[in-house]
Amino acid sequence: MPHSIKLTRALVDRLPPRVESEGPLPDEPTPDAYYTDMATQLLAQADPSGLWVFASGSLIWNPRMPVAERRAALIHGWHRSFCLGPMLRFRGSPEAPGQMLSLDRGGSCHGVALRMEPGNEHADLVSLLQKEPPRPPSWVRCKTDQGVVRAIAFTMDRSWVAYCPEGCIDEVADKLATSVGTIGTMAEYLLNTVEHLAEVGIHDSHLWRLQAMVAERLERLPERPADQPSIENAASI
Repeated sequence: MPHSIKLTRALVDRLPPRVESEGPLPDEPTPDAYYTDMATQLLAQADPSGLWVFASGSLIWNPRMPVAERRAALIHGWHRSFCLGPMLRFRGSPEAPGQMLSLDRGGSCHGVALRMEPGNEHADLVSLLQKEPPRPPSWVRCKTDQGVVRAIAFTMDRSWVAYCPEGCIDEVADKLATSVGTIGTMAEYLLNTVEHLAEVGIHDSHLWRLQAMVAERLERLPERPADQPSIENAASI
């Protein structure tokens, strides 16, 4: 099967499920007013059908908001990239920094458009914004089988200190195969993403190549003893 996933839970479990070491947050705490004001602005610009959010990475499998509807979607002008880093906490540490997915300028991206459940949108959007990088989202045009919707997308600001260009694929695979933080591993993050993309019929050739390369690296590690905990209960981010 050409699009089969070689990375498995058993291979991910060869890594430690988590570590205690973590680095500092990259920025000073963002004032609460930023999130409430931003939510008000975004909701005022939302489609009559509701607020849509374009998910390209972990939001697909951990939306962090109540979802009323999901649609496979395509956007132009942005592409999925491991360009957020170095991550010194969560799924990375000072000893083994991680690198997370975001949307970088150029190209196109297949993902999932999520319509927020109506009724408590402002509070739900504030909560979502607080869990994402403190940068204003971009409005994107999502092409779906049911028509076009406008959505917000958490895109990368190249002037931000946390912008880290993806680099060569071997270096990225090395990071994803070794980075472990206080809540889990980058390998699990990658596996979750490709599995949930596959569920909605999306094949990202770059991610599929990366997951195969990470699988090869993890195959060289010994299996973890049976009495050590699995990563299955690690928090999702």
